Amino acid sequence: MNISSSRKWRSSELIALEYLERQGFRIEEARKKIKVEGVEIGEVDAVAVSRNGVKYAVEVKAGRVDVTGIRQAYVNAVLLGLKPLVVAKGYADDSAAALAKELGVEVIELGDQYLVDAEELEVIVESAVQGFIRRILDVLVKDESVPPQDLEVIDALARSRDIKEFADALKTSVENAMRHVRRIQAKGLLPEDTRSFNELKLYAQLTVLREKVKLLGKILSSCTQQPGK
Repeated sequence: MNISSSRKWRSSELIALEYLERQGFRIEEARKKIKVEGVEIGEVDAVAVSRNGVKYAVEVKAGRVDVTGIRQAYVNAVLLGLKPLVVAKGYADDSAAALAKELGVEVIELGDQYLVDAEELEVIVESAVQGFIRRILDVLVKDESVPPQDLEVIDALARSRDIKEFADALKTSVENAMRHVRRIQAKGLLPEDTRSFNELKLYAQLTVLREKVKLLGKILSSCTQQPGK
């Protein structure tokens, strides 16, 4: 089966960001634009924050990273005022490794352990789909009512494209916005073990939908109980 280079890269990006999140990074923004004096000159694949609060400009390579890729990651990170991080299958050669060390570009190597055969993949996908469906149903059938102030935060989360837009909607910083989310998760109103912003957003959208359906049900019930109706 032939796979286009763009599709291969997209798959590599998804795997890379998923891996970073499993390692404790928080993906703060995807496809971050780089602008100089208001002019867009490029973008990085993601902005990620490590467990100790260090922000990285992340570049994802579908294959091995060469000298050009190391140089690009370094320049883009400098322009954004962040630390450079590359996720790839490894170094193309010794020159790339030497340049990365010299420039302070961190490289995370994803090896062949991320490749599985067809039968293993079928089991993994089936298990993942079943678990995902269960979590969706858990959100949809939850009877617990959501306080108005929490629903406001959840609604903003459901409408936002990324974490920065979510914070802007609440008129606060990203750190404070995530504190609101953790508080709501601690109440059991949203799942606590979400691995990405998009997954968190999905559960927020389901919660908003559930609350709207419940409100509609109350309105209809009230109408049918009125005398003469």
